[in-house]
Amino acid sequence: MTSGGPGAAGGRGAGGDPGGGRDPVRDRDPVRDRDRDGGWPAPPGGWLQPPARLTRFQDAVVSVVRALPAGEVVTYAEVALEAGHPGAAQAVANVLRRVPGLPWWRVVPTSGRLYRTHAPVQQPLLEAEGVEVDGERRVIG
Repeated sequence: MTSGGPGAAGGRGAGGDPGGGRDPVRDRDPVRDRDRDGGWPAPPGGWLQPPARLTRFQDAVVSVVRALPAGEVVTYAEVALEAGHPGAAQAVANVLRRVPGLPWWRVVPTSGRLYRTHAPVQQPLLEAEGVEVDGERRVIG
């Protein structure tokens, strides 16, 4: 991993990027690229390999999230409740980061506002499913 701004060794600009300043990570189109990448994009900080074995809790969360149809949005707390573990919203978020291949973008905080770090990937995926997100990153509806 390199650090530094434009023109720094390994950075963009001033000849550092033969692609003309395009950042292939930041400029990804998660809706277009999901098929090219072989599946759904991982959430920020997500694992690319699944755990060797799921716990009962992880399995319950996976079942709830996999059952969500396109365009349906639920909260972490609602998933925890449906999985039989009320109050385990943070643990649901951990499962979504740990188990790849889940439609994680359909799960949002109770406030309905997308996390700043998730929004660049999550918002276009939600919008592709017909879900509206306002300028403050809040799911409408």
